[in-house]
Amino acid sequence: MANSSPSLRRAALLVSAVAALGLTTACGGGSGTVSSPQTQSGTAAPAGGDTTADGSGTPAATSSGTGSATGSAPAASGSSTSSSSGSGGSSGSGSSGGSGGTSTNSGTPSSSRCHTSELSAKVGGNDPGAGQENFPIVLTNASGRTCTVRGYPGAAFASASGAQLGPDPQRATGTTVTTVTLKPGQSAWAGLSFSNPEISGAKTATPATLVVTPPDEKDPLKVKWTNGTVPVSGNASSVRLSVFSAGTGA
Repeated sequence: MANSSPSLRRAALLVSAVAALGLTTACGGGSGTVSSPQTQSGTAAPAGGDTTADGSGTPAATSSGTGSATGSAPAASGSSTSSSSGSGGSSGSGSSGGSGGTSTNSGTPSSSRCHTSELSAKVGGNDPGAGQENFPIVLTNASGRTCTVRGYPGAAFASASGAQLGPDPQRATGTTVTTVTLKPGQSAWAGLSFSNPEISGAKTATPATLVVTPPDEKDPLKVKWTNGTVPVSGNASSVRLSVFSAGTGA
């Protein structure tokens, strides 16, 4: 062995070095294997695969100690529906009917009303003013008992053949309706007025009669008309009636 060549000695030394290196590796503190990455708890991606909390592009914040985020909003404790204890509709019990031919005085027996057969009618003289023609329609109690009238008369102009001329008169407003008590021979009057046709330019006709119906009655009284033309159509052709008042209107 003393005659061994240097090359053999170098080879032996190289083998020994390699063996020593392997022993050192086996005895070291490492395990010799690479473990798989550990998953951190407490991070969770939003449901639906979105990588942000609200889809806005901002990464979701991680919640330490919890594996999921509870995003449910608390329920509202108050009801959003309100109810009203009052009725929405108007429940007024009073009617607003006009105090015309159907009005009677409460507390006055209906039998006290003057009937057509108990009355006579006439038209009083004209009392013009401010371009208006004004006539009183006068009803007189021709019976032997006391009776009443209340409200507006019915009235219409008529031709000799009985055809109505012009529309029905309108009821004037702003007057107080009262019950007028008529003893035998006493009278009540209601106003009939219209604009002078020569001023208004309304179309005219000359009536033969004025047909008058007492309040609450159906049977009329006919009065001869002797006051010339009356408006029947066109400009300012309206004829108006007022309520009955005591007297003759003279």
